[in-house]
Amino acid sequence: MTHLTKRTKFGFGIGDLGGNLFFTIMGFYLLYYFTDVVGLLPALAGTALMIGKVWDAITDPITGYVSDRTHSKWGRRRPYMFVGAIISFFCMTLIFTPIHLSTQLLLFIYVTFVYCLLNTAYTLVNIPYAALLPELTEDYHQRTILTGYRMSFAVVGTFIGAALVMPIISLFSSQTMGWSMMGTFMGSVMLFSTLATVYAIKEPEHHAFVVQNGFFSTFSEVLKDKVFLSALLPWTFFITGTSMVQGALVYYFAYIFGNEGLFQLALVALLSLSLLFIPLWVRIAGRIGKKRCYMIGMSIMAVAVLLFSLLGAKLGPIYGVVVMGLAGIGLSTHYVMPHAILPDIVEYDAIKQKRGRREGVFSSLWTFSSKLGQAFALALNGWILALFGYQSSSVGPLAKIGIILLCGPLPLLWYIVGLWILRHYPIDKAYYEKLLDERVSV
Repeated sequence: MTHLTKRTKFGFGIGDLGGNLFFTIMGFYLLYYFTDVVGLLPALAGTALMIGKVWDAITDPITGYVSDRTHSKWGRRRPYMFVGAIISFFCMTLIFTPIHLSTQLLLFIYVTFVYCLLNTAYTLVNIPYAALLPELTEDYHQRTILTGYRMSFAVVGTFIGAALVMPIISLFSSQTMGWSMMGTFMGSVMLFSTLATVYAIKEPEHHAFVVQNGFFSTFSEVLKDKVFLSALLPWTFFITGTSMVQGALVYYFAYIFGNEGLFQLALVALLSLSLLFIPLWVRIAGRIGKKRCYMIGMSIMAVAVLLFSLLGAKLGPIYGVVVMGLAGIGLSTHYVMPHAILPDIVEYDAIKQKRGRREGVFSSLWTFSSKLGQAFALALNGWILALFGYQSSSVGPLAKIGIILLCGPLPLLWYIVGLWILRHYPIDKAYYEKLLDERVSV
């Protein structure tokens, strides 16, 4: 069993602070920024986000495949993280500096291009980073502990991304300057958190390189694995539902509650309880398993968002803040369990297929599917807002119905499908230990 030092735990964990900060700002604010600050029409804004995420998803498998086959004195993963962090810093400033062009088409093309460039840089960081986890330890429970460190920093990053955007913007008299400086600050946090991981982590010695199949045959083979699919599909559906809620919450507080300021408080409640419950869920997972924890947590999340969306208008914004806090208890499992499950699948594949370790392939498909879910969710949000006649200058009763649907009933459908599929995921502690015994006996 590989011993994990404090330096390794903290050094690995802090890398996801910047990653989740990025994920949060894109999920909670980017659609709102495009429609209400840049002035892009909702349907075009949703389409731009979808294109950017689809491009992001396409680059994931390529990055994972290439990093698996990279050999350098700095390791397989860290060179890509270093380059991606630097590009991300500049792109964050660029995308959050509002620009006004003569036509909606030109504005659409510009924001789509910059968003694709930013997502490419993020891929260079995120895919190699995710591939590090199964390389650092093969112990079933230590992987959950290491994921706990990672997700504790992830929640801190989420907290920074969710709670500090508006306060930073409000420091400046010019909205354009405020958004631009916010992007620069957040890009700096992303840069330094990634560099901290690059400096702190020593990549382990790798086994001799094993010749594998070509690009398409490798991914085709992996996607036929029922064990992998039984975890991949629920993760994708949960991401889709959660991304819809994230993108719609600011609209709900602004136009249903009429109190945009309380949106920040709701995020604080959501993320604070998510952070507080991570150690508890890690302990519970040691007793009942990762899958059961994940199913319980996402069931809590599903019930909470439904109650929030349907009863919020009647019971008021304080009720909404409280329910968002309760949702955070369930969301906490979404930060930990899927990322603790994936390394077990990597080990399962290495033992069963005997083709060498393919951390990059699995990590890239994991993020590929999540980004497709995000892309669809963000596009769907924009399209539904447009379908229900949303205009930032005048939000009528029909548009409010669309906002309510995006915050609860529609995401609930994705949660239900994900929970139904996750029931079939087979790897628990006993199953995993048998796998290791099988490897030793060969």
